[in-house]
Amino acid sequence: MRCLSCREEYEYEEANAGTCKECYEEASETEEELKREIDDLKSKLKFLTTRSPVDPHNPNNSSSSLFTDVLLVASDEDDCGDGAPSVPAHKAVLVSRSPVFRAMLKNEMEESRSGTIRISDVSYEVLCSFVHYLYTAEVTLDEQMACELLALAEKYQVKHLKAYCEKFMKSKVDVENALITFAFASQHNAEHLLEASLLVVTDNMDKLTKQDVYKELIDKDPRLIVGIYEAYLAKKDNTASSCSLPQNPS
Repeated sequence: MRCLSCREEYEYEEANAGTCKECYEEASETEEELKREIDDLKSKLKFLTTRSPVDPHNPNNSSSSLFTDVLLVASDEDDCGDGAPSVPAHKAVLVSRSPVFRAMLKNEMEESRSGTIRISDVSYEVLCSFVHYLYTAEVTLDEQMACELLALAEKYQVKHLKAYCEKFMKSKVDVENALITFAFASQHNAEHLLEASLLVVTDNMDKLTKQDVYKELIDKDPRLIVGIYEAYLAKKDNTASSCSLPQNPS
């Protein structure tokens, strides 16, 4: 029998069918080595992970605010009054995750002096999930949470979170939400989401031009409608060109 790995002939053994003994043992050693490397990486990750000061599943109870030195406050909570719920955090974590936070806290800005950062146009729950992600790179998403976190991630230049939300939203694009998703992606410079939603839009122009959101876009942002039609016409031209190509003789 011929080995699938080294292509050498060998005597058939049921235990390692398709692979000679030498290649089978080498593969087993490689597998064990990779397992040890994975375990080592998991151990390092656990050691380096900073415990989040907030539990996004229960925002009203801080899991650990020990040694936190800055507070983030959602601006739509009680008009940012003194009684508004705040999310504790560590400046060192914020500046390492976001260049915007780094600029705020490094320079003598109000946020640096007061130890309070007011986050506009975000709910307390979303802010908790945002801060938790900065510590753990983990978040539970639904479509609304993904939208709000993507906008927040773009504002504070947290690229990893933005990409994570964008990937989630791409998986949810369909005929019903393609137009509004396209408008959202355009507003927040989400290129991959923009391409995915535009593809669905141009494939279903006859249906989507009848939607109320399409009529609203004509009034609110005609630039987007122009972009849609440019993409649609370009797609039709490419399809027509492909169909008109001479066929290869059989």
